[in-house]
Amino acid sequence: MALRFRILGSGSAGNSALLQTDNTRVLIDAGFSARRLAGLLEEHSEKLECIDAIFLTHEHGDHAAAITGLARYPQIKIFANRATAEKVQGGLKHRIDWQLFETGSTFRFRDLEISSFAVPHDAQDPVGFLIAHGEDDLLSPRRSLAWLTDLGHAPQHVRERIREADVLVIEANHCPLMLEADTKRPWATKQRISGRHGHLSNAAARELIESLTGARWRHVFFTHLSRDCNSPAAVELACGALLTARACGFSVVTAGGGSAAFEF
Repeated sequence: MALRFRILGSGSAGNSALLQTDNTRVLIDAGFSARRLAGLLEEHSEKLECIDAIFLTHEHGDHAAAITGLARYPQIKIFANRATAEKVQGGLKHRIDWQLFETGSTFRFRDLEISSFAVPHDAQDPVGFLIAHGEDDLLSPRRSLAWLTDLGHAPQHVRERIREADVLVIEANHCPLMLEADTKRPWATKQRISGRHGHLSNAAARELIESLTGARWRHVFFTHLSRDCNSPAAVELACGALLTARACGFSVVTAGGGSAAFEF
């Protein structure tokens, strides 16, 4: 079976995506309350009790909030590196049976191979993921998805890890001009967002994509848009023509919204 992928929600209010094979259902991040996450899954005829695992990128609430309410679902394996697990566990009343991995390592869960890599963000030990399925033969062609959100800039090792993915999920958090003009955020918050351990701007996302001329992406999802300091139109203006010229499909996920299912 091809991989089936859907973003359930994206933005500062919460982030989570569903990745499926014939035998496995996993979430990448779980940044909503457990009740809300269950509701998002039910909108697509899925159930939280049928989820096999959650892969956490870091401990911020918009990526890990559901862990607080998952005591009723002990069958869900929760994967995180040690620093993230310790930070999340410190805020919980129940004990999680953490499935720990080392940042930079590759591990397997059922029929998935998950490679983690460090990203620069203001969290304990944030990571991105390259998740692959299949054995790269005629009967089971290898397919992979790169998950890259919440980073202030993209070091060379990040660029190399995402180059070979079939699908890229990348942050396009803010338009620098809109962020500068915003009146709701204090100067210190703007500096954090635009800093090297903050969030990618539309221009930074474009530069990253443009730098990887040999990438094999079939589709790019732009995610984690700021509700006030970005817009789908601004993202498309910055990056759309570049991807169209490469015959690569793309989707811009609205702030607070999700995506249609994508099979590859």
